[in-house]
Amino acid sequence: MSDEVLTTEPQPEERPFEESLRPRRLTEFVGQTRLSTNLGVFIAAARDRGEALDHTLFFGPPGLGKTTLAHIVANEMEAQVHVTSGPVLERAGDLAAMLTNLQPGDVLFIDEIHRLPAAVEEILYPAMEDYELDLVIGQGPAARSVRLTLPRFTLVGATTRTGLLTAPLRDRFGIVHRLEFYPSEDLAVIVARSADILEINMAEQAGGEIARRARGTPRIANRLLRRVRDFAHHLGSDVVSLEATQWGLEQMEVDAFGLDHLDRQLLTTIINVYDGGPVGLKALASSIGEDRGTLEDIHEPYLLQIGLLQRTPRGRTVTAAAYRHLGLDPTGSPGALFDGRKPE
Repeated sequence: MSDEVLTTEPQPEERPFEESLRPRRLTEFVGQTRLSTNLGVFIAAARDRGEALDHTLFFGPPGLGKTTLAHIVANEMEAQVHVTSGPVLERAGDLAAMLTNLQPGDVLFIDEIHRLPAAVEEILYPAMEDYELDLVIGQGPAARSVRLTLPRFTLVGATTRTGLLTAPLRDRFGIVHRLEFYPSEDLAVIVARSADILEINMAEQAGGEIARRARGTPRIANRLLRRVRDFAHHLGSDVVSLEATQWGLEQMEVDAFGLDHLDRQLLTTIINVYDGGPVGLKALASSIGEDRGTLEDIHEPYLLQIGLLQRTPRGRTVTAAAYRHLGLDPTGSPGALFDGRKPE
């Protein structure tokens, strides 16, 4: 259960919940202070000039609010948002159809923009830079090129893998922001807001406990809130108390750092099989029996952030804090069990 609960990938059945909890304006958006402040300045300036906002790129681990910010941009600019994703745009014609349907000031949001096929990406270059679209009509000797003028629009791209973006595409974004993991204080505010919207009677301490174990990710915090509510209901309580929260999180195998079974398996595999590392990602994924992309995109970023894992030129290594967290010491002998404090 913990693997499902702590995944940062959106689940289809969760979309109604995510929609209901999503902030609509920058004033409702919690956390990412520097990003939201700067974005507010850019939006206000563009709106005052009567212009479309510069093309914007949001990047960072999944579940931190990239899609939410794309919708906020559209709402703040009082524009229509058109949503698609890189894997969906298989042919140049797919993107051309979307671009020709845009109205002045509209926001085109492309999630997973790093997965755009090369032929589709090339269509974007003149569209982003010159607001023009080059189309080839017909085939063979009768084929001819037609250039269409597009309305000024804002492209908002989101990606978890900026390293896979080509330089020509990346350079055409005028606004680039990285989303960081949220501190527990911000997550506690988000959890309290979500509890109010979902009409969940929750003790303040329970919200703080969820925030501390949510891996710095609002999507996970909201998911844990709903699951903990189920455990409180199982105990016959209408209030999500601290005790019910701790018991529920224990049942879901979510530890004090927010690590799940696969996180701990990743660390113990490096320790037990590879003597603490270094080990390459391909070999590690094979040993665990998990997809490389899942480890690299979902599990590694948080383990790196909290200092339990390191990337070196030779591969992944665990830190001394990881040994302590797992009740071990670097020599392999049993150590004191983890006491819940953040590793140093």
